[in-house]
Amino acid sequence: MPARSSRHATLLEVAREANASKTSVSRYFSGERERLSPALQRRIGEAARQLGYRPNQMARGLKGGRSRLLGMLVADIRNPYSVAVMHGVEQACRERGLSLLVANTDNDPAQERTHLALLTSYRVEGLVINAAGSPTHELQDLAEQGLPLVLLDRWLEELDADRVGLDNALAVDMAIDHLSAQGYRHLLFLSEPVGQASPRQQRWQRFEQRLADEPALNGERHDPPLDGEAVQQVVGDFLARANRPAALLCANGNVTLAATRALQALGIRLGEVGLLGIDELDWCGLVPPGITTLAQPTEAIGRAAVQQLQARLDDSGSTLPPRRTLFPPTLNERGSTRLTTFDKAPDNHSENAKETP
Repeated sequence: MPARSSRHATLLEVAREANASKTSVSRYFSGERERLSPALQRRIGEAARQLGYRPNQMARGLKGGRSRLLGMLVADIRNPYSVAVMHGVEQACRERGLSLLVANTDNDPAQERTHLALLTSYRVEGLVINAAGSPTHELQDLAEQGLPLVLLDRWLEELDADRVGLDNALAVDMAIDHLSAQGYRHLLFLSEPVGQASPRQQRWQRFEQRLADEPALNGERHDPPLDGEAVQQVVGDFLARANRPAALLCANGNVTLAATRALQALGIRLGEVGLLGIDELDWCGLVPPGITTLAQPTEAIGRAAVQQLQARLDDSGSTLPPRRTLFPPTLNERGSTRLTTFDKAPDNHSENAKETP
């Protein structure tokens, strides 16, 4: 039988078409299909397909049922990291029959509070929070009302909530270990202005700790505004002081781009000065000789956030302690951290020593 087109088919029409009660049809679309016989499930499913029926999730939520909606608050939707993680969140929602509402705050705490109120007005069943400011009180109120929360990437230390993100201390350790193994001894850690962003704080602090623990390494850290002149000035001043070989360690993808532009403006080739960035971006493999990165498992991070929300929803009313899920990065080694020949110490043991090709 050819499918009939009806943009406004109702639950009652599906019930009539399937020769079923409204209650049975409601159960079919509210996650209680197991209470219906296989034959009845088939009839309802076929009737809904023929009529083009789609359940109104919002209306069901307002009636006191589950809305099947999750909310996600993003600090900066233009950030490639945010987009990649959001894809993982959306994929995990789709697999679970959930829908995702996303709000972008543009790193504005006022917008953050507004969007939090907006998302909760839609009766979302849980929230993934990539915080821009410090909405601890607002989130604490929501948690006390029983709304599951997962903090993504940025922590709020006063809030007892599940957390998912990168193992920032491990990322800095891997970066320093790689640069040190390649022969770089003088390091500049570049970050966006640290402020209240916990990942930046954690990476900054771990860098300082490693320098304190390893006297053979020299290092500096700066968090200039990411405009071309400021970054170029910081990099130029560092290289004027630093003993070669020297390298730049960039705290995220935005900084990696700014540092690459600064080196180009200074006429310095990658490898002549090392460059390693936390976060893998598409263009990093395209800039000769390629930029070494530590890639975050963004899809896994997004999926883990949804998994933790789902676990909270499945254990409604439980008193499980907050969980912290940290992921390791993956090193993508490229030419930007391979010392070029002219940086290596010459062999002075032989008057006839030749330059290695």
